[in-house]
Amino acid sequence: MKPDAMTPLWRKGWYRFAHHTPSPNFGSRPADISIDLVVLHSISLPPGQYGGPEIEALFTNTLDWDAHPYFQLIRGAEVSAHFVIRRDGALIQFVSCDDRAWHAGSSHYQGRDNCNDFSIGIELEGLEGETFEAQQYETLSSVCAAIAQHYQLHQIAGHQHVAPDRKQDPGAGFDWPFLQRSLGWTDHNFPVKN
Repeated sequence: MKPDAMTPLWRKGWYRFAHHTPSPNFGSRPADISIDLVVLHSISLPPGQYGGPEIEALFTNTLDWDAHPYFQLIRGAEVSAHFVIRRDGALIQFVSCDDRAWHAGSSHYQGRDNCNDFSIGIELEGLEGETFEAQQYETLSSVCAAIAQHYQLHQIAGHQHVAPDRKQDPGAGFDWPFLQRSLGWTDHNFPVKN
């Protein structure tokens, strides 16, 4: 069903161009918090396998932990992100952007702890360190622009930047310069280049 032109772009933190699959794994943000950071991640379940229902199952607490040996390593995890972008560019939303998703864990960025409090988490279907598809960048650029128009978005960083001791995603295969060119944003909006 195509959205009506009069339908708002956002409704209570839900983006109209995403497929909505609500997750129970979320909480309230602290009062008077400014949502000003996007944290990018990569995910594939099992690692390196794409297109199956496992990501949705993980984020909705319905994953069959016995279906694959890898799942024993994450057994019982209760996690979520606001969005997942599939390899073909399809966009799924699990948590209202007005709420706090459980994506960054213990984290710190530019002098602030607990990035989940003030960020929107976007998972790219892919393997840490590997490359991503053109359709994913197209969707990512569109949703980041929409977030920036609705919220006070000032920064985009990777999980590797907010939790460097624990995480390295999306990793070396993610094309930060391409995303920056696509959005037309300044260096100030992106992680410091190494």
